[in-house]
Amino acid sequence: MTETMLDKRMTVDDIVDQISDGMTIGIGGWATRRKPMALIRAIARSSLKDLTVMAGYGGMDIGMLAATGKIRKLVFAFASLDHYPLEPHFRNARQAGSFEVLELDEGMYHWGLRAGAMKLPFLPTRVGIGTDIINQSGFDFKFVKSPYEDGEELVAMPALVPDIALIHAHRSDERGNILTLSVDPIFDELLVRAAKKSYATVEKIVPTADLDMKKNSRYNLVERAMIAGVAEAPLGAHPTSAAPDYQLDLKHIKTYVESAASPEAWAEYKAKYIDVSEADYQAAIGGADAVKQLPVPIY
Repeated sequence: MTETMLDKRMTVDDIVDQISDGMTIGIGGWATRRKPMALIRAIARSSLKDLTVMAGYGGMDIGMLAATGKIRKLVFAFASLDHYPLEPHFRNARQAGSFEVLELDEGMYHWGLRAGAMKLPFLPTRVGIGTDIINQSGFDFKFVKSPYEDGEELVAMPALVPDIALIHAHRSDERGNILTLSVDPIFDELLVRAAKKSYATVEKIVPTADLDMKKNSRYNLVERAMIAGVAEAPLGAHPTSAAPDYQLDLKHIKTYVESAASPEAWAEYKAKYIDVSEADYQAAIGGADAVKQLPVPIY
């Protein structure tokens, strides 16, 4: 293999170019933590349409793609901004019936990712039994019976397999070795292992030696062979957090929440923060120094 073949560096727009209309994209992170927002903003600016979005633990990623009309179907467990319990643009889109949904319990979504990661068609679970989750229209949940003496009937949670997974990590080298330095890696590992292809934005691409993989192996969620491309995107998770590099930006999230109040407010937000380059976005939010001074949030 040549050195060129080992170089997986791309731009954010290069990654978005890998997505086609109608694809299923899986989005990593959790609500206000480590969402790949530079990629989400780029998708929002693009001409992409009719996407099936898998964002089980969703937040602004769902809301921004909903508000820009990119979603045909949403597979999710929740859409929250933590301090604002219900993502406001998601709420507006649901109330308007803007797209199909497959709503799952958090445990079912986890199990679906795990089945996908293990290349199994489904995994059995008790989650959902006794609730209307398994009776919702648009999806016919199946059941399996334990082959052992207990004979218990369980929900067969199908594998969730996105065409493309998008995650945000902290560091990588040009070969796709990534480090996720947060104390909460969440389910990004399962998402990448379940997906047909995965791409990561990272705060910084560094020489392989600087990753110190022997010391930091516990922060390396997946093998580099599972990462098809990496793009350096400083502040690429903003306004969600990428701790320890920076915390979530509650002031900006408040501005985003207020943009859901009217079409005019959304148009103003979109013009200032989405329909611009990432350099202009960073200038609009006060620059890297301001973001890195954000305080640790209180939950």
